[in-house]
Amino acid sequence: MPEGDTVFATATALRTALAGKRLSYTQFRVPRLATTDLSGRIVVAVRSRGKHLLIDVAGPDERRPDVGAVSIHSHLKMEGAWHVYPVGRRWRRPGFQARVVLRTDDAEAVGFDLGILELSDDPEAALGHLGPDLLALDWDRDEAVRRIEQRPDDPIGTALLNQRLLAGIGNVYRSEICFLRGTLPTRDVRDVDVPATVDLSRRLLWANRSRTARTTTGQTAASARLWVYGRRGQLCRRCRTPIERGQLGSIGDDRVIYFCPGCQT
Repeated sequence: MPEGDTVFATATALRTALAGKRLSYTQFRVPRLATTDLSGRIVVAVRSRGKHLLIDVAGPDERRPDVGAVSIHSHLKMEGAWHVYPVGRRWRRPGFQARVVLRTDDAEAVGFDLGILELSDDPEAALGHLGPDLLALDWDRDEAVRRIEQRPDDPIGTALLNQRLLAGIGNVYRSEICFLRGTLPTRDVRDVDVPATVDLSRRLLWANRSRTARTTTGQTAASARLWVYGRRGQLCRRCRTPIERGQLGSIGDDRVIYFCPGCQT
């Protein structure tokens, strides 16, 4: 499931393939961008912001690269992915799933099933609602704590998923963080050690930012990487109580949560 660590790793791969390179061919396979052509322009940067990914492209006049500069903004949602291939290599996913193709002389980046794909001439304004990015080098831990503590009545499971409070956590990390803190996702923020929870969130995402397989247990075997997420009915790795699955549907969160009723209170 794409979360902040997945997007960070994706940005790293795209940066290696595209940054500083001239686009020799572009194709946008969504109706509102179908006539867009960025070929001939240089990719200035590739960066992630929480679960969002930005590819910054210079303007058409290299003497004034800021004039007409745009950012390709994408969000993977549930099914999306970016792949990088050598030019001419067959894609690993079917062509009808491709939403954008960006080609340089030696590499081709393809965005498949992207939940969001748009061009923006002011990406900072478009993403200004996001809280501190857990994987940013200038990560603002105190601001994230402040934003969460301003919502004392929210369940901590809801606060962790609120990208306006801190950016990068998805459903997998939400369940895992609450387990590792011994906290039920339904517990109110006012009853949670918010600074410790935020610190753990940063450590988990940072540790996984370059891994090919996410792990919160420290184990890399496919069956041993997670404590609770996706393990409904299986025994807790700590106390042997069966893992349960539920929802925070009453507060507008329809995504499932996993927890251990023995370890989490």
